[in-house]
Amino acid sequence: MAAKWIWQHPDWPRFTWDMDILATPLAQAAGSQGQLRMAGKILGPDLTREALAEILKLEGISTSAIEGQHLNPESVAASVARHLRLPWNRQTPQSRDADGLIGVLCDATIRFQEPLTIERLCEWQKSLFPESRSGLGLVATGMLRPDEVIVQSGPAGRTIIDFEGVSRAHLEGDLAAFCEWFNQPCEGGSGLIRAGIAHLWLVSIHPFEDGNGRVTRAVTDLALAQAEGRPDFLYRMSARINEVKGEYYAALKAAQAFENGMNVTGWLQWFLTQIPEACTTSEWVIRRTLAKVAFWSQHRHTDLNERQRKVLNRLLDAGPGGFEGGLSARKYEVMAQTTKPTATRDLADLVRLGCLSPLGAGGRSTAYDIPWNNFLQ
Repeated sequence: MAAKWIWQHPDWPRFTWDMDILATPLAQAAGSQGQLRMAGKILGPDLTREALAEILKLEGISTSAIEGQHLNPESVAASVARHLRLPWNRQTPQSRDADGLIGVLCDATIRFQEPLTIERLCEWQKSLFPESRSGLGLVATGMLRPDEVIVQSGPAGRTIIDFEGVSRAHLEGDLAAFCEWFNQPCEGGSGLIRAGIAHLWLVSIHPFEDGNGRVTRAVTDLALAQAEGRPDFLYRMSARINEVKGEYYAALKAAQAFENGMNVTGWLQWFLTQIPEACTTSEWVIRRTLAKVAFWSQHRHTDLNERQRKVLNRLLDAGPGGFEGGLSARKYEVMAQTTKPTATRDLADLVRLGCLSPLGAGGRSTAYDIPWNNFLQ
């Protein structure tokens, strides 16, 4: 077989990089981390868990979307709440896919001080797939892939081979070497660079028949938790990767090509530049969390019925612009499971009490939203 992939290089897996080129993006990434830590300091333990719940929900939805799997956001939110021991709506449809994925993401960060082993990786991969699929020939779960693996794209008949994972004959040895490296202290280097190397290394091994991307991003979370020295750090990478998925795959493809050798400066440069963007997303989550607290502080004595509180919380959870076109009387009617006249009266009361503001010119099609500018800091 002609050499095409990085793992066929005689120096594999001795990665190299140019710190002069990485100095600026590394400093910018570290600065964004520091800024996010400062923003997070104004949150107490309860609000930190609430913000983390929103971040994990976004992480779960995004890491699945990268692979073309679309989870029910409400089921993901309920799974996150259960794992973080937060209140959750027990009528929300439960999803084993969501539960398994959120369990992996939480295990990766909560147990960030524990060693990474092949067995742990296999358990994570098994958790990504419902038990009903095991043994049906659809995907090998809880074990390393039995054969070679090829990643390809394009329509049938015109597929392009994007990558081939490490040969099956070398899989156990390469994965054991990765875990041994990962479990060593990060001495004299950056934890962020280590996270980027871990991501590229593991996804290039491609140890499983399916679920490699999600497991790799969980390992990235684990590496970042170790770099932060805490499990509840307030940013994750999957939402950002999903936003620029095309760039992500292009950067990986370039780094995994044999002809580019073991110098992975380009990949690390791309990885580091995504961290400030991920931190910015989390800062926005923090602002929304504080806005929700400020809203209910202002309206703690406002006389509201159960329907109104339910809908207001849905709007606050969705954030600014979270309801496309705003909250209409029809949407209120469905969300509150009430009649049109009651929905109209409730909305009028909420506007009068300052809980909602009309959007646009009004009229029969009036829509509403939280007056966010009063609460966003």
